[in-house]
Amino acid sequence: MPAANERALEKAKSLPADAVIFDLEDAVAPDAKESARAAACAALASGHYGRRELTIRCNGLDTPWGYDDLAAIAVSTASAVVVPKVSSVGYLDEVAARLDEAGAPPSLTVWAMVETPTAIFDARAIAAHPRVSVLVLGTNDLARELRLPLVAGRRALLPHLATALLAAREAGKTILDGVYNDVKDLDGFAQECAQGVEFGFDGKTLIHPTQVDIANQVWAPSAADVNQARRVIAAFDEAMADGRGVVTVDGRMIENLHVVNAQRTLAISEAIAALD
Repeated sequence: MPAANERALEKAKSLPADAVIFDLEDAVAPDAKESARAAACAALASGHYGRRELTIRCNGLDTPWGYDDLAAIAVSTASAVVVPKVSSVGYLDEVAARLDEAGAPPSLTVWAMVETPTAIFDARAIAAHPRVSVLVLGTNDLARELRLPLVAGRRALLPHLATALLAAREAGKTILDGVYNDVKDLDGFAQECAQGVEFGFDGKTLIHPTQVDIANQVWAPSAADVNQARRVIAAFDEAMADGRGVVTVDGRMIENLHVVNAQRTLAISEAIAALD
C-alpha cells in the first residue's frame, strides 16, 4: 500500500491480509517521500491494524531517502523492513548495521527483495543472512533486467523462481511470490496463485484489494485437503501402534514425509480458523 495515499492506509485496516507493506519506494513520488515516511510510521503506531503483520518498504541506500528511511523504521513498531533490490550480503550487512545504529530491536527483521540477476546468483547467501526472515520475489524488476516479457505462465522466469525457492528452503525462511500486474484479470491472477502454491511459495505479494480474497482461498487448504490430512495421520498412527511397517491410504503408500505434509496442512487450517 502506498504510504503517501491516505485512502490506501485506511483501506488496509479492513483487508483480510496476513501482512501489510507500507511502501515508501516505487509507489511514492520523490516530493512525497518524507511525508510518506511519517505517515507510515504514524499508521503503525496507531494500533488500528489488528493482527496484521506490519512492514515498511524503504528506498534503496543509493537514493537520497534510504538511510533516513532505515533510521525511522528502526524506532517504529514495524515487524520488518522490506528492502528492495538486495544483491549481496554486504548490502544486507550495511542495512543491518544502520538499523542497529538507529536503535532497532533484534526482533526487527529484513524482508529481502530478490529482483536482480545478482540476487538470484547470491540467493543462498541472502537467504542465510541472520537478519533476513523473508524473501520476496520482485518479478517485475527481475523480468525487466532479464529482458523477458511477463506473459501468462511465466515460463521464462520459472528457473529463477526455483533458485530462490531452493535458497529459502535451505535457510528455513519464508518466501513470497511476486505481484500480478493486471488487477482486472482475476482469472489470470487465480491461475498464477495456483502456480505459486504448486511451486511451493508461502504466499503472494498483492497490489490491489480485489486480489486478497483470491490469494487467501488458493493458499488455504480445502476441506478435502484437511480431511485427507487427518486420514493420513490417523492411518499412520494406527499402523505404528499395531507395529505394521507398511501404511496405505486409498491404495497409496504413506511414509513419514506424507505425515509431515499432512501435519503442516492441519497446522495451516487451524491457524486460519484461529484468525477467523
